Amino acid sequence: MTKKFLTIDDFDVSGKTVLLRVDFNAPMSPEGKVLDDARIRSHVKTILDLKDAKVIVLAHQSRPGKSDFTTTKPHAEILSKHLGKEVRYVDDLFGSYARSCISAMVPGDVILLENVRFFSEESLERSPKEHTHSYFVQKLLPYVDFFLNDAFAVSHRSHLSVVGFTEEIPSGAGRIMESEIVNLERGLNGERPCVYALGGSKVDDSLHVAQNVLSTGSADSVLFSGVVGNVVLAAAGYKIGKANMDLIAKLGYENQIPIAKDLLDKYGKKIKYPADVALNVNGKRVEASLKEMGKSEHPANDIGLETIVAYTNEIENAGTVILNGPAGVSENPDFAIGTHEIIRAGTRSKFSIIGGGHISAEVNRLGIEGQFSHISTGGGACIEYLSGVELPGITALEKAAAKQEMK
Repeated sequence: MTKKFLTIDDFDVSGKTVLLRVDFNAPMSPEGKVLDDARIRSHVKTILDLKDAKVIVLAHQSRPGKSDFTTTKPHAEILSKHLGKEVRYVDDLFGSYARSCISAMVPGDVILLENVRFFSEESLERSPKEHTHSYFVQKLLPYVDFFLNDAFAVSHRSHLSVVGFTEEIPSGAGRIMESEIVNLERGLNGERPCVYALGGSKVDDSLHVAQNVLSTGSADSVLFSGVVGNVVLAAAGYKIGKANMDLIAKLGYENQIPIAKDLLDKYGKKIKYPADVALNVNGKRVEASLKEMGKSEHPANDIGLETIVAYTNEIENAGTVILNGPAGVSENPDFAIGTHEIIRAGTRSKFSIIGGGHISAEVNRLGIEGQFSHISTGGGACIEYLSGVELPGITALEKAAAKQEMK
């Protein structure tokens, strides 16, 4: 792909001050301890590649109103452990204390400022130019030489710390952001055949992705499962049983059935849906044909064995495969079979992408993260990118790169 954004490699950061936006958002215990430091660890490579710079880290933890909306102090302690040196936590964002700490930095120093969402204007959806005029940006700008966005997972939001600095100083992508863009582009324009396996309960998201990759010719086939698979079955004219229709109605996705029908009418041969299912009959897995599904009062909690064989065969023979969303109620071992077999098939394809969210959790549970070409760090951002939606954080970096090129 032709790179439209700048990276660390395009800047001479030695001795300079770099403002780095990361995604350290982590599950927290009621006592304020980080329960999973995977996201913190993921940014270590970027920070190590800035070892000769003065690095100011911006991060968020949860959002206002949530029980885990708290300080970034524990994140600084964990980052210190992984970097093998002290990361100073600064209980401030842009006040005199933060600015004095920045002024005292020497090359090699890393400081982590307070949770950016403690500042109310951070989460306002504004244009980069509007954010530039904020007190936050104006106070920090004189102290910073470069801005790097390494927080792909929040780059579908036009938030202050994501886009607010890109209009004023040279800006680029950190290693996580760079990897996300390069690999997701390969997913959209990679080796054929290209197969998308879309499951889970976010029906509208999955149908948006399918619409984009089918209309642009990026996908050779789309395999549906989970709740979205049941919506496609209903759109294809199958009776899916009262329990499954009730769930679709409860989730507010009845209006997605005609959208799925339109996709079937346009791209019928490229769209695959379950040929059989696994019903949850009083807690037990019972294999059922579509005809039996339509007559049953029990919910379909997984794809059936015939569908598993067909889907895994198509996935493992793909040149490129993108997996997003579980095939069933994967937290229950009896109904995780479809999800786990699809995941394992993905490891046998030539190039494989895991789209974040619940499917990533299942990959972690199986302990096979290293067998995939790319695991996305952003569920919502990944879905929007694959849906063809412009991500404000990436658009801001592309505009910043174009501006640098003109100089």
